[in-house]
Amino acid sequence: RGVVKIVTPGTVVESNMLEERKNNYIMAIYKTGLFYGIAISDISTGEFYSSQIKETRNFALLLDEIARFAPSELIVNSMMADSAEELNKIKERFPQTYITKFKDEFFSDDYKTTELRYDIIDVKGNKVKNLDEKILAIMAINGLAEYLTQTQMTSLEYINKITLYSISRYMSLDINARRNLEVTEKMRDKSKKGTLLWVLDKTSTSMGGRLLRRWLNDPLIDVIEINKRLDSVEELKKEIIFRGEIIENLKKVYDIERLAGKMSYGNGTPRDMITLKNSLSKLPEIKQILSMGKSSLIKELYENLDELQDMYDLIDKSIVDEVVRKIYRMQFKRHQGCLGVRLTERSFCNGVNLPVVQRFY
Repeated sequence: RGVVKIVTPGTVVESNMLEERKNNYIMAIYKTGLFYGIAISDISTGEFYSSQIKETRNFALLLDEIARFAPSELIVNSMMADSAEELNKIKERFPQTYITKFKDEFFSDDYKTTELRYDIIDVKGNKVKNLDEKILAIMAINGLAEYLTQTQMTSLEYINKITLYSISRYMSLDINARRNLEVTEKMRDKSKKGTLLWVLDKTSTSMGGRLLRRWLNDPLIDVIEINKRLDSVEELKKEIIFRGEIIENLKKVYDIERLAGKMSYGNGTPRDMITLKNSLSKLPEIKQILSMGKSSLIKELYENLDELQDMYDLIDKSIVDEVVRKIYRMQFKRHQGCLGVRLTERSFCNGVNLPVVQRFY
């Protein structure tokens, strides 16, 4: 037997170990002198972000970025690991975050290979060309990518897009401000109930819940971008039928991001594929409804929404729903004597993974 995967706090992909409406980020920090490069990913959804900090009060800005993403795990180079005072402050402010020192040789500055491997874009979706001016970000990206490859022991080809952002794009909120404002968790018991997120989160999908959390953690400072959001909110508030049709269809959509991640990762089940197919079947109708939108942001959503018809057709041709149902019913009946009073998430019986049966029924 050999090791097939190393599970760390920042590389968990199993849905029963993750919060549906919260990303599980892992962050790499590359330090050189007074400057930092950072890279952040959630391998359960395929998201990947990066930036670099070359301002005044750099360490304070780094702490703000850690607070913004709240990663489960930090990967640091040797200079960062040897900065005892800074590392102690990080541990003090983020006691739940696991910190791993990674070899410097993996924080490569080879931006040309990175450019060939990934589609590197800015926050508006435009391709970033001057990567030679983003070397700190590139080194953090390469370090994180190598760490993920080594721990997951696979290439993670589904992570193929990286968003480079500027920390000046968002309002800077330090950890004390976030704690006192209770944006996503209460100061007393770290729970969500009673927070700003709890009040506002009426989203219909897990994807929407995670997006709302990111928006609250990343307050915009660009007046044009703020007004675009407000215009779309105003339209949805006034157009009750339009809003209702969108909500009704979104309620039938499951977590496409994490389902697609499981498929690409290689641990998806036939049940997951059928769920993904059923969710994809709603996209054409949602896009048709969005075509009636008038605000600029909703028009952008309409224009950029991919119906993923090719993926739907592939799953539809490859898996017959009724056959899958019959197989799971047969397994359920054959092993129902093993079920007992209640199934646990890790139960097995005669070689059958019972949690699969539980999830299906």
